[in-house]
Amino acid sequence: MRKPGVEREQKDFADFYQRSRDDCLRAVLAGTGDRALAEDLVAEAFARAWASWRKVSRHPAPAAWVVRTALNLRVSWWRRRRREVALDGHDRAQLADDGLGMDDALLTAVRGLPKRQREVVVLRIWLDLDTKAVAEVLGISARTVAVHLSRATATLRAQLVPVAS
Repeated sequence: MRKPGVEREQKDFADFYQRSRDDCLRAVLAGTGDRALAEDLVAEAFARAWASWRKVSRHPAPAAWVVRTALNLRVSWWRRRRREVALDGHDRAQLADDGLGMDDALLTAVRGLPKRQREVVVLRIWLDLDTKAVAEVLGISARTVAVHLSRATATLRAQLVPVAS
C-alpha cells in the first residue's frame, strides 16, 4: 500500500536532483580531484538524501547537505582504505577534461586552500549559498565565514591573476 504524498516527494526529489547534481559534483570534485570518486560519493550522498528526504527537504540548504555528506563519505572511504591505497602520486590531482566547465588552474588553486577556506568557497560561491546558510552548514559564525572567504579570495587572486609588468 502506498503512503500518501509519495509521488509528490519523488517529484520534489527528482527536481532537486536535476537542479543540484552538477553543482554538487563540482563541489565534491574540488575536494577530491578524482572524477570517478567524486561521482561515486555524490551518487551515494544523493541516495542517502532520498532515504532521508523528509528531513533533508526541510534543511536550509539541501545541496550543501549533499556535499557535506559526500565529503564525509570521502573521509570514511579514506579511513577504510588508507592502508590499501598506494601512495605513489597521491598528491597529484587527476584533472582530466571532465566536461563540467572547470578550469584546471582554478580547481588546483581551490584544492590548495586550507580545508575551511575551501569549504567556504565551495558553499558560498559554487553552490551560491548566502553567508548565513554557509555558517549554519559549517557550524561557524557568519563573520567567520566572511573572514575565510576574504582570505581564500585573496589567496586565489594572488595565484591566478597575472602580475602586470
